[in-house]
Amino acid sequence: MVRTRLLLAALVWLSCVWFGSWALNPNNATRMYAGMTLVERGDARIDAYRALTIDEAEFDGHFYMDKASGMTLLSLPAMALADKIGPPIEYIPPTIYDARFEHLMTVRLRLAVAMVSAVIAALAALAMHDLGLRLTGSASGALVASLGFALGTPVWGWSTTLFGHAPVAGLFVIAVWALWRAGKGHAMRFAAIGGAALGLAVLIEFEAALAGSVIAIWGALRLWRADRRAVAAAVAAGLVTLLVPFTTYNMIAFGTPFRLGYQGVVGFAGMDQGLFGLTSPKPIVLLKLLVGLRRGLVWVAPVLAPAAVGLWLLGRKHRGLAVMLAMAALTVLLVNSAYVYWDGGHSTGPRHSVPAIGLIAIGLAPFWASLRHAWERAVTVGVLLVSVVINLMIAAANITAPDTYRFPLADPILTAWNAGALRTLPSDFLGWSPIIGVQIYLTAAVALTSLLARRREGP
Repeated sequence: MVRTRLLLAALVWLSCVWFGSWALNPNNATRMYAGMTLVERGDARIDAYRALTIDEAEFDGHFYMDKASGMTLLSLPAMALADKIGPPIEYIPPTIYDARFEHLMTVRLRLAVAMVSAVIAALAALAMHDLGLRLTGSASGALVASLGFALGTPVWGWSTTLFGHAPVAGLFVIAVWALWRAGKGHAMRFAAIGGAALGLAVLIEFEAALAGSVIAIWGALRLWRADRRAVAAAVAAGLVTLLVPFTTYNMIAFGTPFRLGYQGVVGFAGMDQGLFGLTSPKPIVLLKLLVGLRRGLVWVAPVLAPAAVGLWLLGRKHRGLAVMLAMAALTVLLVNSAYVYWDGGHSTGPRHSVPAIGLIAIGLAPFWASLRHAWERAVTVGVLLVSVVINLMIAAANITAPDTYRFPLADPILTAWNAGALRTLPSDFLGWSPIIGVQIYLTAAVALTSLLARRREGP
């Protein structure tokens, strides 16, 4: 089992670090600018970089990152390491057209992804595998669920960035796994892990508190009668993980713990509507998030269709878990549909809905376990492979497709592949052809997957 987990973690981590997103995308960049100034100057002002990003907040004549602080704080070791192996970025004239500046930003993004986003994705895949195995007893089903979640959905592409969507999706999976395990033994330890995962998810994206509350309430009800100390451990771990870094960052940045970057957002008038852009859920937007050509989840993650059926099947044996997963996933989707900027701007698929993916993907294990015929399993593997190929294309080409395209999978994704305009480690840093980079990755990925497929341990 240890070997299986090591192989799975290696495959997911490698897949996330091998491909890359544009370092100067405003959402990536503003998080790194804040991290760089914290490491190099000990403050969070991004005044020197404000012309290079549209994602900014203004307070008292100074500019700051307008995001939750979680991904920036987690990436601080990567920013510090980049300064050790190369010149501090403050000595390079910041301009979006300067090749050296972009290269140094790419180094920082790649290090941050390798140390943060890819690690969370790999840990979440392990949690998914263990949970699927314990729920169904099927090693194959657990593997299908973990690969479907990590590589068969846009979790892969968003894990090549510093956006918070994929890490929150992964932390939700880890929280569900830990709170489930807490009800089976070692309650204090696993409850604390679950609470910490939920607290970190909120530190990364504040709106994660809504779906996270659904998970937390389920976990508390599950543990309350058996061990109330475990509930206290989960609450304490969650609050410490959220409030200590949140307060520390705010005191450094603003001199007060009672301020959010979103309060000073510049250039997005829609953020003044409702609660920082959150209004009321809209059915037509929800429909577009699910099946719309431009942002529909079904086009970028077809493997979630059998996963949804699997949640229903899960309810036959574990009704409370299945209901919680469905409610938490629906909460994410409804919150996305209520957001003024619901389409996410530059995005391949519905990026604000990504935190729901792991919750739905848990259904893949019970779906697989319910299959009785070889042709049913063959069809399911086919759907999984199609999903993986789609998300390989997205991760290598452009997870942040401009919002002007009607069907991003065709253009710009397929167009980028036809032109060889892809981002891989060898092409970014060794000057090799992107296609060669993809071929090297496929060789390694197929080898790791083959080794995984040969192992069929039980629970």
